Amino acid sequence: MKSKSQIRLSLLVFLGLLCQFTITSQESLYPFAEKGKYGYINKSGKVVVTPQYEYSEKFYEGMGVVKQGGKRGFVDVTGKLVIPAKYDQKIDGYFSEGLACVKQGAKYSYIDKTGKEVLAPKCEHAYKFSEGMARIQIGLKFAYIDKSGNVIIKPLYDGGWDFKEGLARVKKGGKWGFIDKTGKVVIDFKYDETFEFSGGLANFRIGDEKTGKWGYIDKTGNVVIDAQFDRAWTFSDGLACIRVGDFKTGKFGYIDKTGKVVINPVFSGAYFFNDGLACVSTSPLVNGSLKDAKWQFIDKTGKLVITRGADFFADFNKGLAYVSYGGVMNYIDKTGKTVWSAQ
Repeated sequence: MKSKSQIRLSLLVFLGLLCQFTITSQESLYPFAEKGKYGYINKSGKVVVTPQYEYSEKFYEGMGVVKQGGKRGFVDVTGKLVIPAKYDQKIDGYFSEGLACVKQGAKYSYIDKTGKEVLAPKCEHAYKFSEGMARIQIGLKFAYIDKSGNVIIKPLYDGGWDFKEGLARVKKGGKWGFIDKTGKVVIDFKYDETFEFSGGLANFRIGDEKTGKWGYIDKTGNVVIDAQFDRAWTFSDGLACIRVGDFKTGKFGYIDKTGKVVINPVFSGAYFFNDGLACVSTSPLVNGSLKDAKWQFIDKTGKLVITRGADFFADFNKGLAYVSYGGVMNYIDKTGKTVWSAQ
């Protein structure tokens, strides 16, 4: 029989291992490339999965998509290939709400994290789950299913996107509107373009792509920010990117949810805020394209916090951004410090 001290020691060891497992299981991994092969590093820049795959993607819900032998499979945070690489290319084939939408030939299905097939809807195309619903394409129309595979919203729409904040944007008769999860139309089909709700607001366009104006509505369809921008994007981290002027010469800035311009439109290129930072450029525009583009990062006050110019735009993801400096790929943290470099 074990003594009390031995039992306490065993318990401490067990708790230590449990803690270590919990930390490991929650740790994010980041894809990187080296000599034409892909692997993963952790947040400190340590290589966790040696470069061995043809391609690797970001982790979602503790699983990363990798490509091997021309097919796609899934690795866990230890780097183990837990779901064999046997699936075909798919844009959003990552895990969402515990399931991944995968494709084999013309067949779409949903698998759990053991690789078990859970659903196999009869459709021409299927997409990831969002808020308990997944959109599928039946013929030329879009419908929505629940996690039991039941068609909750019939194939009535010419276009459809994921549910966000309880509503999905759908297209009918050449116009966009919004439906709830019962299929009820809650915002009429009257917009030439819209995007998903984020922070209670959705951006919309009235008019054509070149001369139309963008504004924002709430979930009742009331206009909260008048259609006044030449381009406007969804809110992220409480701010939305807007463009004043056409795509060839226009400048980008940011507004808050009242429509107030909080960062003046002075940038020739700009992207969403993620992790409190946004990637912007002041490089000259030539016929709508950046010449000798260099990308930097600003905070929500518009202050440049990472001044070194990257070759391409990049977003921060859970504390790190994958940037190119002089053709060499690097992961940097939010101070601009390089934590990993291909060099």
